[in-house]
Amino acid sequence: MSFARNLLIRSSQSQWLREHAARWSFVRRASSRFLPGEGIEDALAAAEELRKLGIRAMPSRLGENVTEPGEASGVADHYVDALALMRAHGLPGSLSVKPTQLGLDLGPELCYRNLARILAAAADGAGIIWVDMESSAYVDRTLDLYRRARAVHAHVGVCLQAYLRRTPEDLQSLLPLCPAIRLVKGAYREPPDIAFPAKRDVDEAYISLTQTLIEKSAPEAGAFAGIATHDPAMIARAIGFVNAAGLPKKRFEFQMLYGIQRKEQERLAREGWGVNVLVSYGTYWFPWYMRRLAERPANVWFVAKNLFS
Repeated sequence: MSFARNLLIRSSQSQWLREHAARWSFVRRASSRFLPGEGIEDALAAAEELRKLGIRAMPSRLGENVTEPGEASGVADHYVDALALMRAHGLPGSLSVKPTQLGLDLGPELCYRNLARILAAAADGAGIIWVDMESSAYVDRTLDLYRRARAVHAHVGVCLQAYLRRTPEDLQSLLPLCPAIRLVKGAYREPPDIAFPAKRDVDEAYISLTQTLIEKSAPEAGAFAGIATHDPAMIARAIGFVNAAGLPKKRFEFQMLYGIQRKEQERLAREGWGVNVLVSYGTYWFPWYMRRLAERPANVWFVAKNLFS
């Protein structure tokens, strides 16, 4: 792990920085490129903007590791209301939710009840409710949550992280469920026996997993692939795998973050590829922002230029 990435991840875990740096005007100014605002209304305005370009959006309220059952239930209430607002705006009901935000630290039953409420509110199936993946300590519990939800609901997906050494086995275990899988590289600080420390190894793992996932996304296999990357080389490889497999475009989409690679998002949409953009919002944005920078520390230079542009 590079020094820059390690420093950024440590920053995301700092309570002091979370409480103080988020108030600094230059930090808020730099982050505004990636977060349209702190309210659901801001996220929906961004989604409307993206829809005009043929790009879908999946709002995600920032926050994790809630410590009170009432707080977790309040998050579920928020998402149920958000889905109603999305329907009112004619937007597909796709969201990305964190298990610990729904109470996973407080018990699997509470978390499942809150997730089930969100899935019921999105029962029209117009979009997938994506269960995000957090640090490695949560993988087994998150996959158990997903398997339980998938047994009842078709419109639920789960995130897998390519940098974890266990992910190929996890993917194989999920394939019989005809799953929806979002594949990311991973952005938490993990020891080398759990996650690949070198970027080269993470990239190789991502390409291998992408190929497996796409091959298993043919109609007869039933999986749905969400390839979450901003790397043009990775995107080109994924398109090659799709073409080689003869995969219908409706079984596959690219997923990116709001404010990153907008021109690439637009190009892919013009060419008829599905593009779904994660639109994050909320007050708990500093740790998320640091982890996004850590995924590609070169983004720090981009942010620095943005500050003075």
